[in-house]
Amino acid sequence: MRTSVIKHVANPIQFKKQILTWAQQFREVVFLDSNDYPQQYSSYDCILAVDAFTSIKTDYHNAFEDLKQYQQISKDWLFGYLAYDLKNDIEILNSNNFDGLDFPDLFFFQPKKIFLLKGNQLEIQYLNMCDDEVVEDLIAIAGTQHPTPNTQHAINIIQRISTENYLGKVSNLLEHIHRGDIYEANFCMEFFAENAVINPLEKFLKLNKISKSPQAVFFKNNTQFLLSASPERYIKKEGDLLISQPIKGTAKRFLDSIEDEKSKNQLASDPKERAENIMVTDLVRNDLSRTAQKGSVKVEELCGIYSFEQVHQMISTITSKRDSQYSAVEIIKTTFPMGSMTGTPKVSVLKIIEELEETKRGLYSGAVGYFTPNGDFDFNVVIRSILYNQENKYISFSVGSAITSLSIPENEYEECLLKAKAMREVLG
Repeated sequence: MRTSVIKHVANPIQFKKQILTWAQQFREVVFLDSNDYPQQYSSYDCILAVDAFTSIKTDYHNAFEDLKQYQQISKDWLFGYLAYDLKNDIEILNSNNFDGLDFPDLFFFQPKKIFLLKGNQLEIQYLNMCDDEVVEDLIAIAGTQHPTPNTQHAINIIQRISTENYLGKVSNLLEHIHRGDIYEANFCMEFFAENAVINPLEKFLKLNKISKSPQAVFFKNNTQFLLSASPERYIKKEGDLLISQPIKGTAKRFLDSIEDEKSKNQLASDPKERAENIMVTDLVRNDLSRTAQKGSVKVEELCGIYSFEQVHQMISTITSKRDSQYSAVEIIKTTFPMGSMTGTPKVSVLKIIEELEETKRGLYSGAVGYFTPNGDFDFNVVIRSILYNQENKYISFSVGSAITSLSIPENEYEECLLKAKAMREVLG
């Protein structure tokens, strides 16, 4: 059981920085920030969950069944992540590529302390075992100072797949497409740094400032960190309504307003970008139909153009009504990994990209989010993100693009570099 307290927050932007800084004392932290980006399906502007009362950590073997039992038994708020390699629990697949991060495939925790911010209203939910700490914590948060930047060690970022090798691998994918093995594949490559020491909070605040994305996440599990500037929602459940918002289609932003508008309009009419978005939209429709009431799957918006600090993006919104026989975790299992990070047909693509990619994706292109006590949920797509294992001093960020029959390998490579820009800037 939880004690709920409602408070007024005079300065939400300052408060968000204060609670995130205050949260660093805890072993487990999930901080979700919408950055006040206007979005139809946002429940909260910001959520902070800290300090595990219970938790679940597992590899992919039987992971969804374990999560289903944990979620149904706890009937409480749960925060955590689903790594990409949970695909191996859904289909007969494997992941044999190099993994420098060594994160579990699945991690969720039941937090002792939760803060839910919407506008100027803050709802605080503490487990009854620690509800006498609310006043003390609020005083501590109010007195928290914004961290001063530290002098950082130089970070040598290395590209895992060379330019020449990347172009060859994309050409290989195009051969698969022209043979009819697949129609579209999201192909990714890793940038990494070894023996790297960073201040995760400082790097997240910098990344969040330059990106201002609607699905931003700071995640900490002891010495494992995710610093995410994701703009993409994977899937959300509100009662029986399910919402998925895949992103496919990217264009540069320009300081010159005329050039910027031109880039945006070119994205909207680009046949290649539209084709890849429509293919993924069809895939998501198919995934949602597996747990939907008959005839309830709808495309609410097709190929909408949205502008973020770094890029313009093409986003579609697909909704469905849940068939009551399916549990929350079953809905996730039937749609995971998300279509925007895989391709069509999904299983064939998963096998082919596993052979061509050189790094285990892990949490990259997985999802971070939460379950509510009544079984609703909201998860992002882990892209535009820095992953850091503090213990072995390994930093990783990956980028990808959708390869279709219209793809030009050199253009796909440039798109990857564009997506990597913010992470490189933050780490540089």
